[in-house]
Amino acid sequence: MAFNIVIPLFPGVTQLDFTGPAQMFAQVPDATICVVAASKTPIQTDSGFSVVPGYEFANCPSADMICIPGGPGVFEAINDETLVDFVARQCEGAQYLTSVCTGAFILGAAGYLEGRHATTHWGYTDALENCGATLAAGRIVVDGNLITAGGVTSGIDFSLAVIARIWGETLAKSIQLRMEYNPAPPFPGGHPSSAEPEILKGVQPFYDRALAKVLAALSERNR
Repeated sequence: MAFNIVIPLFPGVTQLDFTGPAQMFAQVPDATICVVAASKTPIQTDSGFSVVPGYEFANCPSADMICIPGGPGVFEAINDETLVDFVARQCEGAQYLTSVCTGAFILGAAGYLEGRHATTHWGYTDALENCGATLAAGRIVVDGNLITAGGVTSGIDFSLAVIARIWGETLAKSIQLRMEYNPAPPFPGGHPSSAEPEILKGVQPFYDRALAKVLAALSERNR
């Protein structure tokens, strides 16, 4: 039987948040990737190109797993009732509720982070408590059927961990090899814990402003 992985999109989505996991999940023999949005109008990503969803909210199959990406468009998506209602309906019957990066806040807007342990991009972790969640350490955080990943590139690690959890390590390791996922970054510093102080100092103000936007969007939703 097909295992439906539903990936909802919104304008301003970070493409790697969903294309990384989708590339890995597409290697699973019985997985069906359902990329969906309110309509089949091309969705503008944060990378200067658009993607065309395969489904609309109205005709999307029921999710066995929902995987919600993040991106700068999440500030508006948090209060997009059409999107949040779709996510809430899909979560009701899904076996696994998952997110990458700031996609966690859409799960939160739908009410599915309350009382759970979760993570998101390091620049936004202080906002998780506004969704009723508790930040847990780790690039991938598992709390029952809720699986959340850190920022952007963590989606690839996340997808392999999910594949191992559902379909077994042998398949996950085979996909890792086929995709030549053998990361060897040219320098350390992909997280504040390993970044050079001057680099972090230059990057931090961007995330201070972005965090304020997420907090404002969540506050508006909670009024």
